[in-house]
Amino acid sequence: MININGNFSNNSQVITPENRGYSYGDALFETIKFSHGKLLFLEDHYFRLMASMRIMRMEIPMFFTMEFFEAEIFKTIEKNNLTNTSARVKIQVHRNSGGLYLPTNKEVTFIISAKALDTDFYLLSEESYEVDLFKDFYVAPGLLSTLKTNNKAINVIGSIFAKENDLDNCLLLNTSKSVVEALNGTIFLVKGSVIKTPPLADGCLKGIMRQQIINVIELLPDFTLEETSISPFELQKADELFITNVIQGIQPITKYRKKTFATEVSKMLLQKVNVKIRLG
Repeated sequence: MININGNFSNNSQVITPENRGYSYGDALFETIKFSHGKLLFLEDHYFRLMASMRIMRMEIPMFFTMEFFEAEIFKTIEKNNLTNTSARVKIQVHRNSGGLYLPTNKEVTFIISAKALDTDFYLLSEESYEVDLFKDFYVAPGLLSTLKTNNKAINVIGSIFAKENDLDNCLLLNTSKSVVEALNGTIFLVKGSVIKTPPLADGCLKGIMRQQIINVIELLPDFTLEETSISPFELQKADELFITNVIQGIQPITKYRKKTFATEVSKMLLQKVNVKIRLG
């Protein structure tokens, strides 16, 4: 069952041709992991959603508090009989129908859905994971590219390209030809004692797990974090590459073209994230 403005429905066909999220991509979303009765990083997700709504010039209702969303999410989890398992929760917010490019309705609608997940806390995959660059289209550096909006055409096309070429994922470039992210998460590069990740100014998603990993790295005396542009030429010189998102945690990349990578730093960081979750 899905939660539409607090009302539950079995009907998943809720999108009309007038829906602004469908027609113009005038919508935002957050994906949250529910595990062992906890909504992981809820506060970070909430503040990112509110900040994104402001950037999109959406009018935020007074009742859109973190406590409100937490209660509505738990209602949705209970309605779908997922209380005793792990789940992927998706919050979508779109501006209500009215107008063409210029909206004529200031109100917004939220939709909350939940689906079961197979894993509880984060586990590191030991399987082969091969990536390559997707160069058909490029990410524009700037604030809009950091948001989780419905404008994800490059991710869709890139995912089809990856499947057609027997790849597990692709890395996206911005218009300056710097590596900015993977199709489904942020990217980190390890070289010696330095761990790099692209800056938000390059157009990468302002990822929730990205920030968690940054927080962990900054506490490690043996490593230095650099938020700096990554050239494609650096990829084959790296010791490790890994992708982060809130559902998988950390996904190590084992192969890029002819280069294979280690996974020791990925494992260590994921262990620390899991400890932080358990203690939090």
